[in-house]
Amino acid sequence: MKYRFGHNSNVNKNDLLKLIINSYDEGIVLVNGSRNKIKVLNHNQASLAIKSFKIPNLFNKITYRFFRKSKARRSFEFANELLKRGIKTPNPIAYFEETTYLGIRKSYYVCDYLEYDFSIREVIKDKNFPNRIQIINQFTHFTFKLHELGIEFLDHSPGNTLIKDKEDGLFDFYLVDLNRMKFHNVMTFEQRMKNFSRLSIKEDVIKQISREYAKLYNLTSDKVYNSMSYFANQFVTQNEFKKQLKNKILFYRS
Repeated sequence: MKYRFGHNSNVNKNDLLKLIINSYDEGIVLVNGSRNKIKVLNHNQASLAIKSFKIPNLFNKITYRFFRKSKARRSFEFANELLKRGIKTPNPIAYFEETTYLGIRKSYYVCDYLEYDFSIREVIKDKNFPNRIQIINQFTHFTFKLHELGIEFLDHSPGNTLIKDKEDGLFDFYLVDLNRMKFHNVMTFEQRMKNFSRLSIKEDVIKQISREYAKLYNLTSDKVYNSMSYFANQFVTQNEFKKQLKNKILFYRS
């Protein structure tokens, strides 16, 4: 087994490798999903988050080894790019890739663990969330800043923006789950509106975001609202179609 490695900090490579190996049996599990697992471990009096991506199929093993950067490496590099552009994300530490002659077997992304207060998901779901309108408006400003910087966060879904309350009426927003991004010189109106499609189908949320975004982008709120609604509904329809197709395939296989 060989390893490919990249890092930002002064942490020793071998120490980080031991940390990842220890994460198999140690640490607190934050996420245990079908696509990845996230654990928190203490290292040198600091809390680190280690995200391990599932073993890819044979095609992707070869692709990630020779033709495309792994999810871990993209997460690491995109995190550094975000910080350069003034966008908050948990501080990136390193990425590791286990490689064989067939390609990449496992990959890991290591960053500082962020003590956050809530995500935008809780704000969107709960109509009685404290300071809800204020947070949604500031989140809209945050997303507008992304767009102005040419950052298209392809996984801009409710669980991927973590929020810290600064307790002065202002909130800090941090992006996570970073392996799918595009960077543009300029983002078109259509790209901007489509980028909201994963956030919510709730009419009150779309209306609030569209009103605030329209002020920033100097358009009518109706134009922004209609476009946001279109892409949000399109995303839901496409997801439902994929689920139905998957269920049919599983049915015929059984």
